[in-house]
Amino acid sequence: MKRREFITLLGGAAAWPLAARAQQPGMPVIGFLASYSASADAAAQNVAAFRQGLSEAGYVEGRNVMIEYRYGEGNYDRLPELAAELVRRQVNVLVAGGGSGLVAKAATTTIPIVTAIGGDPVLSGHVASLNRPGGNLTGVALFAYSLGPKRLEVLRDLIPNAKLTVVLANPANIQALSDTRDVEAAARAAGQHIAVLTATTERDFEPVFATMAQQRADALLVMADPYFNNRREQLLAVKVELVINLKTAKTLGLTFPITLLGRADEVIE
Repeated sequence: MKRREFITLLGGAAAWPLAARAQQPGMPVIGFLASYSASADAAAQNVAAFRQGLSEAGYVEGRNVMIEYRYGEGNYDRLPELAAELVRRQVNVLVAGGGSGLVAKAATTTIPIVTAIGGDPVLSGHVASLNRPGGNLTGVALFAYSLGPKRLEVLRDLIPNAKLTVVLANPANIQALSDTRDVEAAARAAGQHIAVLTATTERDFEPVFATMAQQRADALLVMADPYFNNRREQLLAVKVELVINLKTAKTLGLTFPITLLGRADEVIE
């Protein structure tokens, strides 16, 4: 399989195993495995997009294809058993989203797997190489996790005088932790002081913010992670505002770039 064939659209990738098996008796079954909660808005949005992609490929749920849904509800530890359930169900293809690609790969070497990978699929162990992925896994590589150092740079431009930046990572996510190491290297190179804090459940959020307050952190960088994405409301409930007092700044002999003024929540003349 060539690189161009590996990095393909989800809808198109989902279609090829179904087309190959459409002649078999009975309706084909797709196993849908994801780490996020079934009640989260993001889950509903992703499922709607998935169904739309299937529809464009000629497959409508309940009409000519069935879908078995399994959600980890934000708990990565639940995913192996959920994947095993879908394998025992003998689904025709396994769609692994929300950071469950490696779990699906560990569960079966025969059922075709379609996944969306946030980082480098080779470094994360999803495939052997981009030129020759091999195995039974295909999908989309977004390389979003590699943007961590760039996001830190943007945060540094936004708050150049920050003495401490906290980086929040999910230790259950291998890709996020790999990107955290890249962020740490970028911070060292720039002489920026950061502290890495971790959270795997909502119970961890309050201690994280308590630690931030104790250490007087000036900024927070949340690493890319499906669990964090689906907990945006909780993470944003601790609101941080950027207020610039131009009168005080003038007294201190400070000037601010127009880009920073444009990002401020409030500018005091």
